[in-house]
Amino acid sequence: MFENLTDRLGSALRNLRGVGKLSEENMAEALREVRTALLSADVHFKVAREFIERVKAAAEGEQVLKSVTPGQQIVKIIHDELVALLGEGSRDLLEKKPLRVMLIGLQGSGKTTTAGKMGLLLKKKGYRPMLVACDPYRPAAVDQLETLAKNNDLAFYCERGSKDVPRTGRHAMDQAKREGNDLVIFDTAGRLHIDADLVEEIKRLKREVEPHEILLVADAALGQEAVNVAKTFHEAVQITGLILTKMDGDARGGAALSMKSMTGVPIKFVGTGEKVEDFDSFYPERMASRILGMGDVVSLVERAQETIDQKEAERMAEKMARAEFTFEDFLSQMQQMKKLGPLQGIVGMLPGMSGVKIGDKEERRMKQTEALILSMTIQERQNPQIINSSRRLRISKGAGMQIKDLNALIKQYQQMKKMMQMMQGSKGLRRIKQMASAMKGKGMDLPGM
Repeated sequence: MFENLTDRLGSALRNLRGVGKLSEENMAEALREVRTALLSADVHFKVAREFIERVKAAAEGEQVLKSVTPGQQIVKIIHDELVALLGEGSRDLLEKKPLRVMLIGLQGSGKTTTAGKMGLLLKKKGYRPMLVACDPYRPAAVDQLETLAKNNDLAFYCERGSKDVPRTGRHAMDQAKREGNDLVIFDTAGRLHIDADLVEEIKRLKREVEPHEILLVADAALGQEAVNVAKTFHEAVQITGLILTKMDGDARGGAALSMKSMTGVPIKFVGTGEKVEDFDSFYPERMASRILGMGDVVSLVERAQETIDQKEAERMAEKMARAEFTFEDFLSQMQQMKKLGPLQGIVGMLPGMSGVKIGDKEERRMKQTEALILSMTIQERQNPQIINSSRRLRISKGAGMQIKDLNALIKQYQQMKKMMQMMQGSKGLRRIKQMASAMKGKGMDLPGM
């Protein structure tokens, strides 16, 4: 989402990071580039102007001028201002049980999918959610929400054929009380644009169910229009928070930086992918770090803790320490890696790696490797040395690939195993350094060596 903004800001700040002394000239030039970067990312011009003014005011302080590394200090100021722009203060939902949440937004913003994702996320946090279908107009909207509820073991309520949305909401609350559901999520109707009928229906439902939270679900790809949508809905029903969807897309991302500033309400959640698990609380500090190319290791670690099997990871570490790594382990490792999400998203969380692009080629190569291993028998995965010429032909054909692709995979595996064996001895690290030095001499640099 923020790749373009990250690249532009990185270019603007690259020279400033290393300056020994700040001057009006280099400050003015850098801030002009920062402003251009914000505008090119679809940040509202008023938000961009105020942002630059705050950074400039903070940078003119004596503490910055006397700093040992004034360039780095400016980067910190910009980081802190980004955090403030994205949303300081509480972004948590009200800690109430029962909790009633209304989701509103334009048609196509992802409200229905978001209802399912939010229900699953809060279920993991101890709630007993019920999803309520309050969109009687869009074809299959009720069916979509019911499927999401069923697939994720969430309670569901609807009144098929009825267009009396407030009554549906009231009956849903009665049902939730009887069934012991302490979280009710109302999925409301949307339009392609905001009109009087849409606003009036939302107001009527609000009066009937008295929600504790009214969250605007907005497509982050809307750009400047998202800001106008947020302002209009906020004026009509006083929204309490924002949910940005499709944050994994290739839009410029300025809406995320503008909506909070223009409405005064925080971004509470973000949707980062198509899977129901691709939904999380929003953390301004982490997003600011990612925008400035500093990575987001905390989120990566949290995601790993949620998705990776700890016992499996420990078992794998022990096998690697004994140099007993097999293709079966290789496959297990890849499948654990896939749980973390797309490769580009993982790389973007690593400090200094935001500019590294992982495209379809790398994703395709990973799928091809998995296909080759899955085409092997259990015996072949556990004992790769038995893979002779006839077996190689069968495996490559089974994966729909060429023998040379399988040969390359086997060679990669052998190199990994050899390196693990070298690490076993007390002189292992020195040997690897010598190997890295030899490879550098041949123009084959190893990362980090």
